[in-house]
Amino acid sequence: MGTAPFPLSFGSSMRHVIIGSGPAGVVAAETLRRLDPSAEITVIGDKAGFAQSTVRTASRSRGALDETPNCARSDADHLARLRIELRHSRVKAIDTAACSVTLADGRVVPYDRALIATGSRPVRPAIVGIDLPQVFTCWTPADAQAIAAVVSPAAHVLQMGAGFIGCIAMQALAAHTARLTVVEVRERMLAHLLDDVAGGLIRRWCEDQGVRICTGRRVVAVTRSGERLRAEIDDGEIIEADVLINATGGQPNVAFLAGSGIALDRGVLVDAAMQSSVAGVYAAGDAAEAIETGTRRRRVNAIQPDAVEQARIAALNMAGHPALLPGTFAYNILDTLGLVSASFGQWQEGAGGETAQLLEAADYRYLRLVFSGDRLLGANSVGYTEQIAALRGLIQERVSLGEWKQRLSAAPLQVTEAYLARRLLATD
Repeated sequence: MGTAPFPLSFGSSMRHVIIGSGPAGVVAAETLRRLDPSAEITVIGDKAGFAQSTVRTASRSRGALDETPNCARSDADHLARLRIELRHSRVKAIDTAACSVTLADGRVVPYDRALIATGSRPVRPAIVGIDLPQVFTCWTPADAQAIAAVVSPAAHVLQMGAGFIGCIAMQALAAHTARLTVVEVRERMLAHLLDDVAGGLIRRWCEDQGVRICTGRRVVAVTRSGERLRAEIDDGEIIEADVLINATGGQPNVAFLAGSGIALDRGVLVDAAMQSSVAGVYAAGDAAEAIETGTRRRRVNAIQPDAVEQARIAALNMAGHPALLPGTFAYNILDTLGLVSASFGQWQEGAGGETAQLLEAADYRYLRLVFSGDRLLGANSVGYTEQIAALRGLIQERVSLGEWKQRLSAAPLQVTEAYLARRLLATD
């Protein structure tokens, strides 16, 4: 980011403020405490207790929507035992010149180092009727419990969105009701993660499980019709439902940073140390745009393993232990009604990129590899699970394939053999 190092003045009075009590915020606080037993550490979360992973909320244990959620750290006294203060409040603004955070109730919390780990918030489509009582998001444990209270086997559920969160929510909803319709504005399911072939397999699989999928369409208005909802689709179709689920995705929760001087795009722009454009202010998780492995572009990578690693790197630097993130790595593994799909790296075929693929459509199996030179740049996988670890290793570690590139071009399923052979060669 080109910022000068923040002046080092470590000692017993070092004050760390972490905005966000989700997995990234908690991991950062724990890391800071291990590194600096005497520091003042404050975690500010706008919900009582610990925030939940959105993915965990949407899935809620394979359809048990009303279960008590598993927290990042389920013991309410966990932070207290580590002498970390947890404040339940919303942050209104951060003053980077005065090094202070203003809470919604007007209180001001000073800091020496700050971490923004505020996660993401649900996208709210500009649709007439989106505020009706029978319209829900599936973003928090309270959302999941509210949905469980109204969804029954006799209910007709209409869901907007067939992306990552939408497919996880569908897994839970399909277990609760026999009638589920999904409307997706893009031309295929999981468009951000899978190509046309993979998205088509997922759609056919869902339809075979009794879910109606409508791609390339959008809900334009919702009204009440007696006790039910009446959703108007952009092609003129009217769908009546008992419940409407908004699962149209999320966006970084960074609106409160407007005017702070912190550089933003979709999220907080950070360097390899997870530091923002303002020295002493860091970001991690869904709120951060970190440098991506391979492309070296910044992107929001909204997956929990990446979030907690970013938080760990940020905490190390906040405590005066220089550390760099090698790069955020885009990968997603998803179970959609029992069919596992995976997306790794730069799976979109770029200019000059070479590809190899294997398709067994009748068995819902598909593997597509994207090469750049003698390295594997990205991959899509549906139905194949034994190759997932090797795919991630080859792509994330940028392994030189050598003669294995031609072998994989002819036989893509040999990725595990390729990974083991090339990694063994590298260690000799």
